[in-house]
Amino acid sequence: MRPVDTNADQTPLVVELSATEFRDRLHEALSIYVAAMGYPHGTEYHRAPMWNEHLQRSGWRGVGALVPAGDGSTDNGAARLVAVAYGYRGAPEQWWHQQVRSGLRHTGWTRDQIDVILGNYFELTELHVHPDAQGHRLGETLLLRLLERRPERGVLLSTPEVADEDNRAWRLYRRLGFRDVLRHFRFAGDNRPFAVLGRGLPL
Repeated sequence: MRPVDTNADQTPLVVELSATEFRDRLHEALSIYVAAMGYPHGTEYHRAPMWNEHLQRSGWRGVGALVPAGDGSTDNGAARLVAVAYGYRGAPEQWWHQQVRSGLRHTGWTRDQIDVILGNYFELTELHVHPDAQGHRLGETLLLRLLERRPERGVLLSTPEVADEDNRAWRLYRRLGFRDVLRHFRFAGDNRPFAVLGRGLPL
């Protein structure tokens, strides 16, 4: 466990979560996701089956930030989850992989270039910090922990496009050296433009 200095009465501790622990805290994790993204209440019920399915993917890893109980305990049920991140090894049969491959092909990448970038990567699938806990680089701490000792050659992620890249997520990714892979890309079924960013591992 690693303390994170938030200048708060209760300092969050970043911990690795097993798939079982993550599943036990799925409702908490999804509540953080909805609050951080500003989605309407009820969105979490639509996302739960997908997050549950992700837990079974090869190379899955999850981390969370817990605010200890009054006695300092971080036992399951005794501490409050305030941030969460997870990902897994990318693979050709996955929807996100197929979407990105198609996008790269249509923007002029060669087959060899695509095979290199999508040949061995960790997909950073979700990274969310509750609004009440933002502003203390907690997301950076989670991301660094999540990517520690990963065997993949690189890491890829997608994030919504934002004017002038002016939000905490973009600043975090740029600070850690993520570069453009695809810009203004629209995934099937979503009209919002996304950026796909990536960088080599280890950090």
